[in-house]
Amino acid sequence: MGVKTIGRVFLGGTAALLAGCSGTPKVAEAPPPPPVVAVIPPRPMPPLGASPNMIIPARTVDGTRRTVNSEVSAAQALWNLRSAYNVAALNCTGTEGAPILAGYTEFQKKYAKSLAATNKSLDKEYKTRFGAKAIRERESYQTQVYNFFALPPVVPSLCQAAMELTTALQTVPAAQLEGFATTTGLARAEAPFRAFFDSYEQYQADLLAWESQYGAARAAAPEETQTIAAPAVAANLF
Repeated sequence: MGVKTIGRVFLGGTAALLAGCSGTPKVAEAPPPPPVVAVIPPRPMPPLGASPNMIIPARTVDGTRRTVNSEVSAAQALWNLRSAYNVAALNCTGTEGAPILAGYTEFQKKYAKSLAATNKSLDKEYKTRFGAKAIRERESYQTQVYNFFALPPVVPSLCQAAMELTTALQTVPAAQLEGFATTTGLARAEAPFRAFFDSYEQYQADLLAWESQYGAARAAAPEETQTIAAPAVAANLF
């Protein structure tokens, strides 16, 4: 084969190669987007580890919350304050709770005459209202009062209130004890519980909204994608 023939073959091959490369290059297809995963926020939990099905004191038509301490006589207010202080002295233990126990012991001694008079006044009130059922009615109500102040999630906050009460009582004369209980003392002891009821009410509203928006989606989601919360500590109001 001559040189001219070889050259023509080489050029022909090159042209064919170039012709094959002159086509439109293929564009790689993008992978499909990942599936959209709905983000479900955690289910609202009761405040302070409370039970999820508690019954809390309801609000009246004027927006206030009626409790065992609402609309009581001056004598009953003082006795309920004594009950709250007693619950704190029994439950606020350890080094931090020692001043409360000492304060309650001093309270019993310092105001012994005032407390005895209050006890007699309450006996008369219940006899007037309930007659032969006075003792039973008073004991039943007193049980409600103790249970109210012994509500487990709120006891730590009650301890703090009792510490403040211990300090405040140091300047209260015996003659002014009933007035102190009516205007200040009982309200201070009850304040942590009212705050808890407000937060629990907010939890109930948040849970209702969550169930409305995410309840069905969570029920349909695979189990492994759900966040399972630890069980709450059971607690009952009454």
